[in-house]
Amino acid sequence: MFRGRDVLSILDFSASELEHLFRKASTIRQGNGLRGKILATAFFEPSTRTRLSFETAMLKLGGSVIGFGGEEATSLAKGENLADTIRMLDAYADAIVIRHPLEGAAKLAAEVAEVPVINGGDGKQHHPTQAMVDLYTIRKEMGRIEGLRVALVGDLRYGRAATSFLYGLCKFGVEKLFLVSPPSLRPREEVLEFLRSSGVEHELTEDLGRVVGEVEVMYVTRIQKERFPDPSEFEKVKGSYKLTVELAERMKEGAIILHPLPKVDEIELGVDENEHARYFQQAAYAVPVRMALLSLILKGG
Repeated sequence: MFRGRDVLSILDFSASELEHLFRKASTIRQGNGLRGKILATAFFEPSTRTRLSFETAMLKLGGSVIGFGGEEATSLAKGENLADTIRMLDAYADAIVIRHPLEGAAKLAAEVAEVPVINGGDGKQHHPTQAMVDLYTIRKEMGRIEGLRVALVGDLRYGRAATSFLYGLCKFGVEKLFLVSPPSLRPREEVLEFLRSSGVEHELTEDLGRVVGEVEVMYVTRIQKERFPDPSEFEKVKGSYKLTVELAERMKEGAIILHPLPKVDEIELGVDENEHARYFQQAAYAVPVRMALLSLILKGG
């Protein structure tokens, strides 16, 4: 089901496959199951949680990690092309995790490498393992994904985590999606077309205050300056939304707040102590989910 498989998009995985991953994540323990295996982390963009959680996951499973962060630390700074860099990592490691600012970089890496390639985020398009973590968090905290009402808030056009999360939700029969953003940050047309074809009820709105009391899951994202092709467009929308303590207190009993992190100013600091906040637990769940994924890809099961 997973062994030897590339992980490029959440769209490549069925709900039953994701459930298998979630069961594995709930039972996986530290051990030597991947002793002798090497994971290469090729991060051409900054990362804290994704890179460190993959490295932690591999180490907990008894494997080893090699890698780099930033082009300047590699021969790319000398003019080497991406394909040649991947060929070298392919010779050194049993799997590769790549993060890159250009869309399609992970797909190119998978075409070049013989070993499995995991997309740690490419451009504004895909971040499949973040979606796996997000969905697992909902399953653990809420007991189900099916039938929930979910709001996605903030940058839904350039945010790859939000897009992958949205794709993943559509596999699990959610009741309704509320897409809360300024008009200029609404999901791209191909994402909206996917939503329409999936049959999931969804609503585009700019009114966070109206939505906050209607959902079981509030997924907040930062507006990402680095993704905007025109910096002046960022200036127009920065600070558009903030989940305040007052708004959080209007949420349903048992509802949860998620965020792929890092957060900047889109969630008021006091919300961190609110009973609905789960984003730090969400970040912690990244380790067992990525442990399960690496184990399934490199060992099977």
